[in-house]
Amino acid sequence: MLRLFLTIVVLGLVLLAPPSRAETPAEALQTTLPPVFDPSAIDHTIAPCTDFYRYACGAWLKATPIPRDQSSWWRFSDLDEHTLGVLAAILDEAALGQGVKAEQRRKIGDYYASCLDAAAIEEKGLQPFAPELEHIAAIESKADLAAAVAHLQRIGATPLFFFSSTPDYTDAGSMIAFADEDGFALPDRDYYLTEAFSGERAYYRAHVTRMLRLLGDDAHEAAAEAGAVMRVETALAKAAMSLVDQREPKNIHHKMTLAAFTELAPSFDWKAYLAAVGAPPFSSLDVADPGFFSGLEQPLTSLPLEDWKAYLRWSLIHGLVSVAPKALVDEDFAFFGEMLDGQAEISPRWKRCVAATDDQLGDALGEAYVDREFKEESRQRVLAMTRAIAQAMRADIESRDWMSEATKTRALEKLDSVIYKVGHPDSWLDYSKLEVVRGDALGNAERAADFAMLYDLAKIGKPTDRTEWSTSAPTNNAYYDEQMVDITVPAAALQLPNFDVNADDAANYGNLGSLIGHELTHGFDDEGRHYDAQGNLIDWWTAQDAKAFEARAAGLVRQYDAFVAVKDKSDPAKDVRVDGELTLGENTADNGGIRLAYDAFLATQGAKEGSDGLGYSPAQRFFLSYAQGWCEHHTEEAAKEDAKTDPHAPGKYRVNGVLMNMLPFREAFACKLGTPMAPATVHRVW
Repeated sequence: MLRLFLTIVVLGLVLLAPPSRAETPAEALQTTLPPVFDPSAIDHTIAPCTDFYRYACGAWLKATPIPRDQSSWWRFSDLDEHTLGVLAAILDEAALGQGVKAEQRRKIGDYYASCLDAAAIEEKGLQPFAPELEHIAAIESKADLAAAVAHLQRIGATPLFFFSSTPDYTDAGSMIAFADEDGFALPDRDYYLTEAFSGERAYYRAHVTRMLRLLGDDAHEAAAEAGAVMRVETALAKAAMSLVDQREPKNIHHKMTLAAFTELAPSFDWKAYLAAVGAPPFSSLDVADPGFFSGLEQPLTSLPLEDWKAYLRWSLIHGLVSVAPKALVDEDFAFFGEMLDGQAEISPRWKRCVAATDDQLGDALGEAYVDREFKEESRQRVLAMTRAIAQAMRADIESRDWMSEATKTRALEKLDSVIYKVGHPDSWLDYSKLEVVRGDALGNAERAADFAMLYDLAKIGKPTDRTEWSTSAPTNNAYYDEQMVDITVPAAALQLPNFDVNADDAANYGNLGSLIGHELTHGFDDEGRHYDAQGNLIDWWTAQDAKAFEARAAGLVRQYDAFVAVKDKSDPAKDVRVDGELTLGENTADNGGIRLAYDAFLATQGAKEGSDGLGYSPAQRFFLSYAQGWCEHHTEEAAKEDAKTDPHAPGKYRVNGVLMNMLPFREAFACKLGTPMAPATVHRVW
């Protein structure tokens, strides 16, 4: 399971609506990137020991309303905009045949140009979808559902469940088949099951009805089919595991023989599915949640065939709506963008097409991006930071008085096994077998999805490739993979305001250093600690050490449970609070990551830096740089959704919640015990 340091969290602003941050690629390219540490973002009317988040970010918050085409806006979103502009320029050149060095460049240009050609998509209308809709309409029995589900999954839809490859959790050096829950479009199972989301359910049903009408159904047919979609997806939601329960590794890994797995839902033709999906032969697989798959049996046997056909029609258009005619795209945005996330307007088409090209041909676009933008000097500086942070983690493990020597030895073995991937992969994926046709937007999307799925499934039964990347180089993000035991920091993240090769250590360690420390801590958080140095799910802790870890983690749960994610304007009883259990892993990583970065910073020559001429000490610049990495605006709608589904705390608490637990922070800003940023109780795991 990948852990991302960035998240989409959002806050509403009652202001005159500003224009989109970048309407054109040229505007995006001209985006001014803020420095890693920005004194102009500080609000000096706020005392740092009262609310450090508002102090560090307050001026930025006042001056930077959320753009209309976004549901959230972070201080690093300027980098996202700039990167989109760079990628659009690369794709425009490739689409025009300019700067093309290889066939792969032509393919990214043709993919992007086809996506951009809204006029051609409108002219074709629903005709490109007709063969798939006819195929679904021709299903004659439930026995045919398995092959139909497999086909839709191969072309980019996500009906019923998720199927892929993954490292074997009992032997992470080899790949195994993997099956997990999926198949419902609302953000979480509780949206289907609890009264709290009854309004969203009603809107969703109306949305599905409108989408099916746009596919050609009359009002009666569309309403009936929307009811069928709700019956199927609600059945899937009832069978699904909660997000909190999914955070326990032993809950999401169950190695089973193929024969035993197929008996969980015997009414589904698994033999036909595996043949149609293109899986190689295998005898065992990792099943995330056997209860979900056994839960499929009841709706498979009880719901009529027409319900399933309606669900498959919906899955098709929902999964491929990005290359559908405008009326369908607009309706999709009206529900998922506007209603659920509070986004005022859809992003310009060029942004969506850049994102789609990066998603489907990420290595081809990433190679072009690296050729144009990446500096090897940045990679070397960041690799040096990772080594210093790893050394700080070593010292931290060795100094833990609650860990036995036996557990420390195993922890240090794991620390030494971590692979650090910085910038870009050493080799790029070959797309020579992927056909991209200029003017065939839907076909390109379908073939790219099929290429990706077959590439993934072909790994089953083969050795695990620990050099492979799971994200593209132009991604402004980072992650830790507990089964691969690696940290990946892509090229796009190594830029302002995350990192500046010319900035001092205080700024770089406070921001990017803390993020690297965050990812490293994930290897030892409440989930990551269950995997050993090879990425196997095995209990390598003594019982006493595990108990000591859990007691410390429980303190973080209590701390974050008390934070309000979304404040109700009229009734405090209706405030939406942070879920300390859901966010425990990320909170552990935030708290541990900044400590590692600070210790590594102190060990560098840069720690001896003096005042910056503005009166801020090196330690103060470190903490301000850290805090400004999480300055954010968000819509109320998206904040409510994130409080339910996002494993990260809101930006405010990624700052204040963390720094409340940092004694060096109190010293740096002379916060007296008992002030809001210096409470009597300090929570710490790492």
